[in-house]
Amino acid sequence: MDIQEMLFQFFGGLGIFLFGLKYMGDGLQRSAGDNLRDILNTFTSTPLRAILAGIVVTALIQSSSGTTVLAVGLVSAGFMTLKQAIGVIMGANVGTTVTAFIIGIDIGAYALPILAVGALLLFFFKKPSINSMGQIIFGFGALFYGLELMGSGMAPLENLPQFRDLMMQLSDNPFLGVFAGTGLTLVLQSSSATIGILQELYAHGSIALEGALPVLFGNNIGTTITAILAAIGTSVAAKRTAASHVIFNLVGTVLVMLVLHPFTEMIIYLGGLLNLNPEMQLAFAHGLFNIANVLIQMWFINQIADVVCKIVPNDESELSYENSHLDQTLIQSSPAMALNQAKNEVGQMGQFVLEEFHEMFSYYRKQDEKSKENTMKLEEIVNQTDIQITEYLMLLSNVELPLQNTSEHVMMMEITKYLERIGDHCESILKNVREAAQAAKKNKKSKKNLDNTEREKVFYDPDLVALFKLVQKNVEDAVSAYKTDSFSLAGTVIQREKEVNKLEYEIREKYIERLNNGVGIPSDGILFVDIVSNLERISDHSVKIAKHTLGIRYPHQQQQKGLFIKAEETATLETV
Repeated sequence: MDIQEMLFQFFGGLGIFLFGLKYMGDGLQRSAGDNLRDILNTFTSTPLRAILAGIVVTALIQSSSGTTVLAVGLVSAGFMTLKQAIGVIMGANVGTTVTAFIIGIDIGAYALPILAVGALLLFFFKKPSINSMGQIIFGFGALFYGLELMGSGMAPLENLPQFRDLMMQLSDNPFLGVFAGTGLTLVLQSSSATIGILQELYAHGSIALEGALPVLFGNNIGTTITAILAAIGTSVAAKRTAASHVIFNLVGTVLVMLVLHPFTEMIIYLGGLLNLNPEMQLAFAHGLFNIANVLIQMWFINQIADVVCKIVPNDESELSYENSHLDQTLIQSSPAMALNQAKNEVGQMGQFVLEEFHEMFSYYRKQDEKSKENTMKLEEIVNQTDIQITEYLMLLSNVELPLQNTSEHVMMMEITKYLERIGDHCESILKNVREAAQAAKKNKKSKKNLDNTEREKVFYDPDLVALFKLVQKNVEDAVSAYKTDSFSLAGTVIQREKEVNKLEYEIREKYIERLNNGVGIPSDGILFVDIVSNLERISDHSVKIAKHTLGIRYPHQQQQKGLFIKAEETATLETV
């Protein structure tokens, strides 16, 4: 076999191996469905549970990098805390050893029959669950077929003096081996691929165990690049998660390199005791290294979190107003999870709108510059969040979703627009109040006959303040009802709307009466009426959000949730 043929076979086998690994992982992920998010969200309340969740998810998708990227996205989106994510990352390092053990099983001779079975299930059955199983089996076969090709391609390397010299240097200089493992994983973007190549080299006797182990440890450092890339341009929390991944793997590698000789002796002893083949010997080394690393460092999760918080300092404004953490990679891999992430983001947008209303109300009462600036800043964030959520939901609309999820998708699109309009009305009220304050100031300087005390009575009377408070309560309850799926809160919003409408009518009547009695001027009247109208519209949009929470717009949702509303009551609510 000449050099060209050897390289073609090696890289072709590597390509088939990587394809099989990803294809098998995608099939496993499809079979798992929405359980991945549930596992990570439900079972991360303690460090031990977070580690176990990381192990399970990584075993399912056959990619520690995939689990780590998922953890970065969930932290960024607010699903998970930094400390929970560190536990998941530790578990991912253990979960990835499953691949090494799979490779260690010598079933390469059956790779082609396995591929045939997978293809049969993929192309001759229409049931999604059978297709997913076919995808898993086909990926499994491709993984071993790729390994066989790589092994055959690398076999002639043993006769090359340059290759022998390189392997000798790796054996003599462990730190060079660490750098080699790190670099190879950085290039291949797969720790499993690096381990697969290493297992083949060790099986063929091309590299000694003393040289293979440092490469194995360096592979753990190289795999952190995926998390680093995923955290670029995201929130501070996501960057800290990626940094914790780097620290965890670096510390683990340093610790094991300090005891490299005894560790090597232990692996040789276990290999002889259990009669392990070379591939399985490295799989055991990989597993023991990662398990020991987790057992040592799991007690220092709080300290790791403190260190990364110092490495990635907190920018208060960025943390307070972080407006989008939507992970587009989830759209294809797990649409339902992407939809849940979008819902979380819509809920966060609702919080920004609430803050904007509070700041605007504060400006109405005080006319202070800080409240005005905060309102305008929050309005800009609300608009940006609206754009990003809408773009994300539009991309998600291209993916096939179940009927219930489709309705939820449409609901999110509408609620996002209602929230954006509430923000617009807050900005309009701010401008109205500012114009009124400027007019009062100008009137005071020109000493016109209109008493500013009377003007203040018009703009700051108890009824208008009461309307502000009622509307504020409606916005708060509507956002909270949507985030928690609370029927009682949503119903309260709809009932309170009657009070809002009644008070709005009374305020208008009283103000017209004041104008008729010569109190106030028409220009003030326009501003005052605009404020009242904007408040009433804010409340209307809150009611629409509450209706969506109740499922009134989607009869099949209404039935599923067990909500029974009489036809005449529904008609009344739709006219509110």
